[in-house]
Amino acid sequence: MALRTGLSARVELRVTDDDTAEAFHAGDVPVLATPRLLALCEEASCLALEGHLPEGSTSVGKRVQFDHLVPVGVGSDVQAEASLDRIQGRRLTFTVSVSDGSGLVAAGKVSRVVVDRDTFLANAR
Repeated sequence: MALRTGLSARVELRVTDDDTAEAFHAGDVPVLATPRLLALCEEASCLALEGHLPEGSTSVGKRVQFDHLVPVGVGSDVQAEASLDRIQGRRLTFTVSVSDGSGLVAAGKVSRVVVDRDTFLANAR
């Protein structure tokens, strides 16, 4: 299966104490951490690509533009969605969003780059 725009995936999370800004050392409030929201969006992006990359390839994060709009408390359920909007050579751009039962929580763009897994690992410091 080849890469094409429109590939998408969705992941869900019930927020626990381990997902909070306090737990991520990203603040001192017990609400869903921005880094955790971003991780959900990256997870959805990777899931959208499953089975669509060439053998021996993977994708790695390149750039993030992300707005965290409202706080979400422990016990809440959120859903992250990623949709592949643009393919420019090896660079893939996703529109991402996170919502809960009340509406939009966060939104942005995530860019990933397709790389040869072995070459990438060999160049890691």
